[in-house]
Amino acid sequence: MNQPTMNDVAAEAGVSQATVSIVLNGSSAGRVSPQTSQRVFEAAKRLGYRTNVHAKVLREGRSRMIGLIGDEVASTEFAGQMILGAQQEAWRRGHVLLTLDTVGDAGLEQAALSMMQSYRVAGVIYASMYHRIVTPPDGLEGVPAVCVNAQDAEGRLTSIFPDEVAGGRAAAEVLLKAGHRRIAMINIAEEGSRLPAASGRQKGFTEVLNDAGVALESRQLRFGTGGYEDGLRFGAELLDQEEAPTAIFCGNDRTALGVYHAARMRNVAIPDDLSLVGFDDQSLLAPMFSPRLTTFELPFVEMGRLAVTEVLKRRTVPKKLTVECSLKERHSVASAKVPA
Repeated sequence: MNQPTMNDVAAEAGVSQATVSIVLNGSSAGRVSPQTSQRVFEAAKRLGYRTNVHAKVLREGRSRMIGLIGDEVASTEFAGQMILGAQQEAWRRGHVLLTLDTVGDAGLEQAALSMMQSYRVAGVIYASMYHRIVTPPDGLEGVPAVCVNAQDAEGRLTSIFPDEVAGGRAAAEVLLKAGHRRIAMINIAEEGSRLPAASGRQKGFTEVLNDAGVALESRQLRFGTGGYEDGLRFGAELLDQEEAPTAIFCGNDRTALGVYHAARMRNVAIPDDLSLVGFDDQSLLAPMFSPRLTTFELPFVEMGRLAVTEVLKRRTVPKKLTVECSLKERHSVASAKVPA
């Protein structure tokens, strides 16, 4: 059976082929009455008419697809949330998301970009599996593009990323509000690292403590790699001090899990003897914490939605957009027992 044409829809709706074209191409505002537009849509639905996408792309110069290129984004827990947010917003705006994972391969990245350009995508979202400084490929100049969960090193593209500094500030405020003054931090990268998640969280955290007159001493600050082993090792070191901290801010949840176990081995009760705040809100780790960990949720869904919004604006002036990391208050923080 032949596919129905615009002429078929026009005959069914009792209008001209030109009117059908105007309505189905989304150009009816002010030109075709709402009643006539509805009649055209109903006729197209009854006949099973489908728009010729390839012809539409040739006519408009771009498709209704948005490309998302990422390094390992398809294989991480967080990335699924970011893709979900982008996909929901794209669909809401009448677009679909074309996702390609390059697993960090520069050659594959260039091939993916070339393929997306051949499809004449409406824009490209260049995504990172973790918040870092990146140099996007040169081929992005010819298409609206944004960085998400990353910052463009050269500032050519709009960058959308978590507000790490504000998250660090909020973590300090949680512990200070609970009356803690002997406070420590275990970071997730080496000292002086340019990794935004590490430097930003530490910056915000130490700024608020300094303003409160509770400066972090070097003996209360540790630098790890973000792994469980760091929490176990550095948690033990901190808790074995003569004046052990009553509260620890961990740069991520994996580190916090290590501290939980270090505390348990020393009969240090959380939160009665030690308060803990994490970062990331990893759903896979959440059931492993007892009591449940107070932490900060990375805004992946919101960043995905915002990336689609920005790329469809076809903006020419790059900017930096930070997105709030929301506090998830649970049961690992209690009022301090030891006075300042």
